[in-house]
Amino acid sequence: MKHKSFGKMQCPVARSLERVGEWWSILIIRDALHGLTRFDQFEESLGIAPNMLTRRLAALVKAGVLEKRRYSERPPRYEYMLTERGRDFQPVIVAMQTWGNKHFAPEGASVLLVHAKTGAAADPVMVDRKTGRPLTAPEYVVGTETILMEKVLGPEVGNFLRKLHEDHGVTFHLGTTATTIDKQSVTLKSGERLQADLVVVGIGVRPAISLAEQAGLAIDRGVVVD
Repeated sequence: MKHKSFGKMQCPVARSLERVGEWWSILIIRDALHGLTRFDQFEESLGIAPNMLTRRLAALVKAGVLEKRRYSERPPRYEYMLTERGRDFQPVIVAMQTWGNKHFAPEGASVLLVHAKTGAAADPVMVDRKTGRPLTAPEYVVGTETILMEKVLGPEVGNFLRKLHEDHGVTFHLGTTATTIDKQSVTLKSGERLQADLVVVGIGVRPAISLAEQAGLAIDRGVVVD
């Protein structure tokens, strides 16, 4: 049965699941983070059928999570090394391990994260790198680019952006297109600084201004970022 692709969804969780959502894939990454690199090592650790393991390894290589390297010419043998993208998955594994120990280990935790020198068990939490504060509600909430622009440009602009998205399918990609934004200007990743009251992705300047006027919102300048 072919599953629906999540690759084109805007949600980063969905896009991540497109690459590593199959359960064998996550277990392979777990073992790779523990130092396993070779086909027979994964096969022995997981008890997975060889044909399934071959497909999962190929998919992780294609997704840029693993890199396939030859370590023997005769016979040809390969090892699978974590890429930066793969190593960046470690916090996800730690979070799943912590969640599993808390909710699904009535007999007690069988795997712990410990300090390498002291052996003291860690109590993993997710924190904001800038402040060191735990990422818990209500202090932190999931936001969108529209919410960000509403906070920066005001509620009237936020309402207008929602209308653009809901009625016309327009999306906003501040995370990938712009590095900073304020009411007067936008700094693109190219370093170019543009003057604008609104940055719109996927719609022309005149349609954007026209829709803004219909919404009763005055916009002096519009900038299209493709």
